[in-house]
Amino acid sequence: MIICVEDEQNICELEVYTLQSFGFEAKGCGSGKELFTELARELPQLILLDIMLPDEDGLSILRRLRADVRYTHIPVIMATAKGTEFDKVKGLDGGADDYIAKPFGMLEMVSRIRAVLRRCSSNTTNESIITYGCLSVNTAAHTVKVCGENIILTLKEYEVLKKLLQNPGIVFTRDKLLNEIWGYEFCGETRTVDVHIRTLRQKLGAAGELIETIRGVGYRLAGTK
Repeated sequence: MIICVEDEQNICELEVYTLQSFGFEAKGCGSGKELFTELARELPQLILLDIMLPDEDGLSILRRLRADVRYTHIPVIMATAKGTEFDKVKGLDGGADDYIAKPFGMLEMVSRIRAVLRRCSSNTTNESIITYGCLSVNTAAHTVKVCGENIILTLKEYEVLKKLLQNPGIVFTRDKLLNEIWGYEFCGETRTVDVHIRTLRQKLGAAGELIETIRGVGYRLAGTK
């Protein structure tokens, strides 16, 4: 099920109708309050979230979603009428999986949703726990522990960490991380990766030192467990 959060009723109805025409189950919400009421009933496959909303802006709603362990795994595509690089980067840095700038065509919307769902599906694996020193990641539960203590990460921070953990010693360029974590549709700046690495290191505490910067190239996890 896809939830479209859009306060303009005509646009919301068109989004829902289009998605249903392509075989998706879809519902519309006109505000953040309606969204969280709907989430209490059923968790969706994806949320299409407008930034400009009457009661609470989309970026604030995104922060709430990414801070709640019940919702951190739900992919979110931000829709913005502004279309500025600042809004795109701010949304992606906040944990959005993609963005789409208004006005957008319905076929583009469906294509973006399908691409994000494919990416998220390819990242889903059977239950497995990856340990690396004092780091422990449960890829089924999407949980991270450092020395036994739970660490709350955004979806993108988690995906970056998992990518590095699964490939210790391998250097990932910023462009490669953008392509593999954010997807080829993302045309933003590589500083998005730097921001996520910085916050990831801070949250991991002493274990953050395991993430090494390769000057002029990118990042890697120290090669010895």
